[in-house]
Amino acid sequence: MPSADLLRFEEARPMLLGLAYRILGSRADAEDAVQDTFLKWQAVDRDAIDTPIAWLTTACTRRCLDLLGNAHRARVDYVGAWLPEPIPTPTVAAAEDGTLLADSLSTAFMLLLERLSPKERAAYLLHEIFDTPYAEIAAMLELKEPACRKLVSRARANLQAAEERHAPSRERQQALLEAFRLAITEGATARLANLLSAEIRLSADGGGKVPTLLEPLHGREEVLAFLVNRLRGYWSDYQWREADINGGPGFVMYREGNVVATVTFGYDRSGQATDIFIVRNPDKLARLTL
Repeated sequence: MPSADLLRFEEARPMLLGLAYRILGSRADAEDAVQDTFLKWQAVDRDAIDTPIAWLTTACTRRCLDLLGNAHRARVDYVGAWLPEPIPTPTVAAAEDGTLLADSLSTAFMLLLERLSPKERAAYLLHEIFDTPYAEIAAMLELKEPACRKLVSRARANLQAAEERHAPSRERQQALLEAFRLAITEGATARLANLLSAEIRLSADGGGKVPTLLEPLHGREEVLAFLVNRLRGYWSDYQWREADINGGPGFVMYREGNVVATVTFGYDRSGQATDIFIVRNPDKLARLTL
């Protein structure tokens, strides 16, 4: 492959990876989609391509849609709650040159995207996050432009009808992290209770590979009791590290040098935490490097 063509692909790779991750919710699958796109790029007659970035985005999007169909079928049999694979935000933000909204990587937003059909999800992300014109999206998805506009409009209405995502101040998020750590390490829950919504939900993804909750917990009292009476004992020998994960501050938990869990949060308009997301599935933690 000529060096200019290789350079052109490498320049597009961060955007393609960011798009693929948001569509698929899995960094492993996203990297596979980008690699498949690279193989097609190697084989195609590049002299016949007028706009390489449009061609690459189209090829990557279509491959993601193929993979997303398989992923949805696999999730039917998934053990326990499914959460997106955690990804360190600084890596993504730097690679994307700061052009994309960090909250489009949040666990809460990624879970909202699960409500959409594959084509709604792709069209919404391409237009709303990657600022792709409708005409180009229609060509990528092999649709008429009016149909493409309807996809984006329907997706936008679906997401707005759901619980909106919010990002409180950094200070507020930092206070939650400190209170969460204090509740588990010392059993002191007063500070954390004040930062949790009355309808707080705790979801844990073990994928059937490690022991964890099979159903989410709901309500402040139930969640606080679980943190103090259960996690405090299980996590007593973990090492805590704060890190930016999926668009906001969270924790990466280590034991004997290995990543064993991540913790991220979702918030409401008032800044209270509405969700605690814990990922323990080792397959989803294997690629997490900080």
